[in-house]
Amino acid sequence: MDFQAEFTQEIYNAVKIILTDLYSNKEHYYYITLTTDGGAHTPCISAWSYEALDRSSDNEEEREELKWSYADSPYCCWKQEEFGKVKALLSDRKNIWDLEPEAFETEYNLRFEAMEAAIKRLDKEGMFAVNQKRNDVVVLVEVMPPDYTNTERAYRMNHVNSEIFSEWLEEAAE
Repeated sequence: MDFQAEFTQEIYNAVKIILTDLYSNKEHYYYITLTTDGGAHTPCISAWSYEALDRSSDNEEEREELKWSYADSPYCCWKQEEFGKVKALLSDRKNIWDLEPEAFETEYNLRFEAMEAAIKRLDKEGMFAVNQKRNDVVVLVEVMPPDYTNTERAYRMNHVNSEIFSEWLEEAAE
């Protein structure tokens, strides 16, 4: 199996386990993201549910500030240990920061394509329609700090006519 196929599969496996565990709380999620850094290193899952957002603060303004923040979610890096095989696969590769610019770009894109493919496969299987309707959740593959590619991927991964996607575009898109 080539790296991209194996990487995609291991991301798929990890995210499926993580979300299955996360959904056991029966909350209603509106934001689920697979997030990584500018080097496309081992990603993490983060999510917000309406219930978690309500618990986060009594102040409406504070909740609005937190609404799309992967880092402030109580579910940020949920069961991160499930990405152990993903981390091992990446550690077997040359350090992305040591690559020449063209090779860096190729490797970076390969990693993001694998992340997006894994999430799309889970989406086809109905993984994001547990506890809520699929149109009621924004599903993302993001780089942090954020850039315009997050929005490009968001359009490919979501129902663009959904109310929650429109909210995300208005409130958080780059």
